[in-house]
Parts: sequence; C-alpha cells; structure tokens
Amino acid sequence: MKLIVGLGNPGKEYENTRHNVGFDIIDKYVLIKNIEKSKSKFNGIYYETTIKNEKVILLKPQKYMNLSGEVVKKFVDYFKIKIEDILIIHDDLDQDIGKIKLKQNSSSGGHNGIKNIELNLNTKDYKRLKIGISNNKMIDTKDFVLGKFSNEERKIIDKSIDICLNIIDDFFELDFNKLMNKYN
Repeated sequence: MKLIVGLGNPGKEYENTRHNVGFDIIDKYVLIKNIEKSKSKFNGIYYETTIKNEKVILLKPQKYMNLSGEVVKKFVDYFKIKIEDILIIHDDLDQDIGKIKLKQNSSSGGHNGIKNIELNLNTKDYKRLKIGISNNKMIDTKDFVLGKFSNEERKIIDKSIDICLNIIDDFFELDFNKLMNKYN
C-alpha cells in the first residue's frame, strides 16, 4: 500500500496559497483520475484507489501545516504503511518558483510540516516531492507562504502541477532512484 500526502492548511482562507501547493496537486490528481469519493478519518480527507494493482491512499491532512505529522502517523499506523511507501508533497521556499525536486532522507529545510512529520514518524527516510515557491525576503516568511500566487506565478505552478501528476503515476512504476534521475 502506498500513501501520497499533499501538505497544506485546511480552510477557505488558505485555498490557492503558496503553502497549499500539496493540496492543489492531490486535488488535481483525483480530478484527472476520476477518483470521486473522499472519506474523512483521523483529521484527514483521503481518497482510496488502486493503481497498478496496489492500494493507494491520497491524503490531505486537515490539521494545520505544523501538525501534519500527527495525521500522517495515524494513517501510517492504521493502514500499516511502510515508510518506504510514503510520498510527501510540499512547497519549498528554497527553490525557484515551479522547480520540482524529488528527495529522500533529507533535512526539513525549516519546513514546519516536514519537521512535524519527522517527529511523529521518528524518521526522515520517506520520499518527498518538493515544489519551489521561491522566497521574498522583503516579506515575513509566514505572510509569504500564506500569500496567494500572482497570475504569472500561478501559470508556472500549474505547469509544475501537471508534471507532478506524471511523477505520481511514475512513483508506482519506477524505482525511486530512477524517478529522481528522470525528474530532478
């Protein structure tokens, strides 16, 4: 069983913000793949499907970003998901807007959602798909990540989201090193 987690903050006021790019990717993936029925459990909205004969859960934690790990841990324990079968999708301040990077066993880079996942899973050896949102040092980091994309940024992010949909599909077929070689 695989667990694909898109990080974001719950609530209308956070929709289309930089920090919610993980939610955006999950939303578009389930729309494109016609995965219609969402469920709710352990403070998470999730979708269950089968891809390449393997059960898959696509999860959007519904606790705030800095508590995402609590939700992820409950899903991992309940569904008995192996750490190597987890892919976390999140924004990255340290990369140019729209840049995509696959990583495994790397530092949180100061990302509070990732820090909380590491704390709750007691490891950082899961797989990550990071989408660059750039950074504006003239704006407080919290205000920046909770801000909305400009129209020009949104066009770039939407192209990156489309690539991320392909990455998710390939996640079920390729060894992670081959996946990183293909997209990094």
